[in-house]
Amino acid sequence: MLKRTPLYDVHQSLGATIVDFAGFEMPVKYSSLVEEHHAVRRRCGLFDVSHMGEIELRGHNAFFAVQWLTSNNIGRIGDSQSQYTLLCNPEGGVVDDVIVYRLKEDHFLLVVNASNTDKVYEWIKENTRKDVSVENTSESTAQIS
Repeated sequence: MLKRTPLYDVHQSLGATIVDFAGFEMPVKYSSLVEEHHAVRRRCGLFDVSHMGEIELRGHNAFFAVQWLTSNNIGRIGDSQSQYTLLCNPEGGVVDDVIVYRLKEDHFLLVVNASNTDKVYEWIKENTRKDVSVENTSESTAQIS
């Protein structure tokens, strides 16, 4: 069975054409593709990217956990800022590419690829100190781009 984002009912009520995308029922269009293309180019558009995975890390040592798990220097971003980076295994292989949001000093949100969410969540839990809370908030989080 396909998953639905928190915005699924809104898409349905607006008459979206729904398709299978990465295991989710996602809107592909509302009107014609040309009409939507022009709307985004001439004005603005919003995209539901809620199918992406969201994993939150919290606690006194959350910064150090994210710094250890990722390949970029998380110390270069402040509260309410984000950074594109990689999660790498000890051998240097890529687990996933992610966007790290530093919400507060002790609270981080990692946005991971939809198809890797469960794998990445388990990998982060296995490779993070026990004094850092790791929570998969994907099912209760909506994202608009």
